[in-house]
Parts: sequence; structure tokens; C-alpha cells
Amino acid sequence: MSDKEVIEAVLFAAGGAIDAATLAKLTGKKKKQVITIATDLVNEYASRESGIEVIDLGERYVMQVKPKYTDMVRPFAPKELSAPMLRTLSMIAYHQPLIQSDLVDMRGNSAYDHIRELKERGFVEALPHGRTKLLRTTSLFADYFGLESNDPELVKKKIVELSRLQSGQSGLNKWLGRRFIGVTPMYESLMDLCGIREYKVINAYDPTEDELDELEDVYKLVISKGYVEKVSKYYDGEIIEASSTTFDDLIDSIRLLENVGDSEKAESSIEFIADLKERYASKALVISKKVQPATEMVARIVSDLRLGVSSTGVVIAPDYGTSTEGVEVSEGADILIPTHKNLESNLLERVCSKYDAVIDGLKKLEDS
Repeated sequence: MSDKEVIEAVLFAAGGAIDAATLAKLTGKKKKQVITIATDLVNEYASRESGIEVIDLGERYVMQVKPKYTDMVRPFAPKELSAPMLRTLSMIAYHQPLIQSDLVDMRGNSAYDHIRELKERGFVEALPHGRTKLLRTTSLFADYFGLESNDPELVKKKIVELSRLQSGQSGLNKWLGRRFIGVTPMYESLMDLCGIREYKVINAYDPTEDELDELEDVYKLVISKGYVEKVSKYYDGEIIEASSTTFDDLIDSIRLLENVGDSEKAESSIEFIADLKERYASKALVISKKVQPATEMVARIVSDLRLGVSSTGVVIAPDYGTSTEGVEVSEGADILIPTHKNLESNLLERVCSKYDAVIDGLKKLEDS
């Protein structure tokens, strides 16, 4: 085949503008040569009595219907499939015949809308199956995606091939409906404590367009406690509120994920953390000074260390200054406990640093 035929075929299939550099890469020609060939193609289509034209957009080329025919052909033009709907369709195609209720479990309630539109467009058929339905692709699906037939094994093979070419293993996971635990950056180390390997780190508090798309593949989302209302604007799946102020918080957070992680790893982590809590309590036995916790958070750490409390004791406060209620809590404190805003280590190290701050601060005051 000639280079001109290749470029013509690419522009026809693309449905949008393709730059000269991409065409050069496809044909193995230099960019200047490709521009010359594309220009010839532009002129050829301009000289024909055709409803199609090739336009030069400045070293970018597009094949399109001539403007005077646009309104006439619009009813016949296929609508683009959105990324979420395409994933729903690909899961039906790969797993077919697929029970509708199973698909909804994997994709969430939005799958009902996807199924309805896919049926209307003729890509999917739904057959009665007890109280639910059995989903399959149609011959129109095979035609649309350029398959020789709608044979399930051929469809499955093609999906795996396309997804691997497109975006590697992560793309394959999307196509096959392998959904992930989602976790905000602060709680990534919690995944290791739970023995969870398949997860995505996502900023769910103020997600970008790409992160919103990634949330489509998340079936459980781990966030900081108190942010459910904010996150619910972007995510409608199961939300797990984790916390990590104290050792007990960390243990409770691990237990929330026991059923999706490695149970042996999770139990091992819990035992280690419980032992660490007792070791810190032992380290605090030599401290005689009484303390005055400035907040409930500090009071919990003080309780774990089994320290004496007094209204005239050493004032211990978090280092964040003003609370969310507008109360100044750090000013005048004798000891400041570092909070997550000022810590970049993993969760366990963050918890330890809080307990260390109390013990080390009190020891210094006793020695002075």
C-alpha cells in the first residue's frame, strides 16, 4: 500500500485531527515528506465531487463531512461512548453472559443507566434470568468494533489484546472490571499494614478530572475521619473513615479493612502495634510530673501513657495552633505534639512521634 493510502485510512479511522509528527511515525517517513503527501490528499479531495473533505489545520489534518452536509448526516452519526460506559460495555463483553446484578455489584448503580443506553444503541441484549437479566453483546457490537463475529471467545481475546496495547496491565484491570481499594495519600501506608496490594492512591478531597475517572474503578475509598460529606460530592461508593491519632486508632483502622486485606498480615500488624503501645506505657512509668491535656486528642495519648493529670500540670497541646472551631490551643503550651500537617512519614511513625514528643518533653522538664 502507498503512504498516501495509509494516511487516508488513518484520517478516516481517527475521527479527529492527526498531527504530521504522528503520521510520520506511522509511515516511517520524514515529517516534511508526510506534509507533502497530506497536502496532495487535501488537494485531491478538494477537486472531487465528494461529500468528504481533508482539511489542513496547520500541520494537523482531519477528514470530515463537508459543512453543507453536516445537518443532513447528523442523525446517522454514532455518539461517542463515554469512558465509564465503555468500561461497562467491555465488562459485559469480557464476562458474557453476565448477570446484571453482578455487573451492578462491580460497577455501582450507574451501571443501570449504562445498560439502558447500550440496549437502546443495540450493543447489548438483556435476556430474562430469574429476577434479574443476563447480558450479552450483539452482532452490532462486533460490527462497531471491527470484529469478525460476536463469538464470546473472539470478543474476549480482542478485549485483552486492545487493553494491553492501550495502557498495559492497569488498562487491562479496568477492562476486566478488577476494581480497587482507593486511598487518600495520608493513608497509603495503611495498605501495607493490612496486606492490601491492589489499591489506588487518589486525592478524593479535591479530585482532578483524571482522579474523578480513577474513582470510577474504586469500590471502597479510605479517607480521613470527618470528610465524608466533602468526598460524597465526588464518590458514591463505600467510604471507610480511618483515623491515626493513637495506637488504638490505627488498630481500629486496620480492623475496618481486615476483610479485604491479608488477614494474617493485618493480625500481625495489630499485635505489633498493641505491643508497641505497651512499650510506650512502660517508658512513661519513670515520669512523675502531672500533665494538663489541652484537647481530647492529647487526653487520649496521655491516657495511653498512664500519666497523672492535674489542672496545674504541664500543658500539652497539638501544634496546629487554632482548632476548626476557631479556638487557639497551642499558645502557651509547655509541650507541642506534632500533627499530620507537619509530618511526612508513614502512619505508624507519625503515631510514635506524638508519643515520643510527650515522653521526651516531660523528661526534659524533669531534668531541667
